Amino acid sequence: MENSRKIEEEQLIIEGRNPVREAFRAGRTIDKLYVQDGLKDGPVLALVSKARKSDAIVTFVSKERLDEMSVTGKHQGVIAQCAAYAYAEVEDLLERAREKGEAPFFFLLDDIEDPHNLGAIIRSANLMGAHGIIIPKRRAVGLTATVAKASAGALNYTPVARVANLSQTIEQLKKEGMWFVCADMDGELMYDLNLTGPIGVVIGNEGNGVSRLVKEKCDFTARIPMNGDIDSLNASVAAGVLGYEIVRQRMKKG
Repeated sequence: MENSRKIEEEQLIIEGRNPVREAFRAGRTIDKLYVQDGLKDGPVLALVSKARKSDAIVTFVSKERLDEMSVTGKHQGVIAQCAAYAYAEVEDLLERAREKGEAPFFFLLDDIEDPHNLGAIIRSANLMGAHGIIIPKRRAVGLTATVAKASAGALNYTPVARVANLSQTIEQLKKEGMWFVCADMDGELMYDLNLTGPIGVVIGNEGNGVSRLVKEKCDFTARIPMNGDIDSLNASVAAGVLGYEIVRQRMKKG
């Protein structure tokens, strides 16, 4: 199991100045660039500039941290973490809905950190007929090989867009006629809400739920009924339960 995990990680990591530069030149989708603290020579600064222009997250870390991350032992002060799949744009998701002649149906994930959860949500979203998923660039898992595997192939068909600010994206999509519901234990019972029409479903972080700023942008909060001894569902299960209530209401209306 450990060897399998390591091989998977190696496929996503590019080490060394020249390999990272070539990855940018080839148009690889790079999620994060890790740079050794204190390195300010020309080649390194050029890589940092390329990373920022491509919207990759630049993180400065100690040499010891890079040594821990390194597989080859020859990182030369830079390690790039690549996405297993290319990201879509939010407009691509809207266009997907238009092409199908359907009201937009998106999932917006507020800082999901577990790649298995993200992969499972992508899988469920595909089976529900959702038009795509939106994730934030920071404090959340990206499209890693683990995510791709957990999606069971759905990542090939369901686009995932990555945005700088989830709250601003919600505001922009409201101008397209969409409205938003977030899963929250203090909300209205989901069966009592009208969940038809162009809708975005917001699912929160595994531990903290939907952040306050994002929740304030939502039009409704939906409570999933729970009668057990613990107080919350796994994020991917919550997405599945709430998402299929939307599917049920759409089918009933249609």
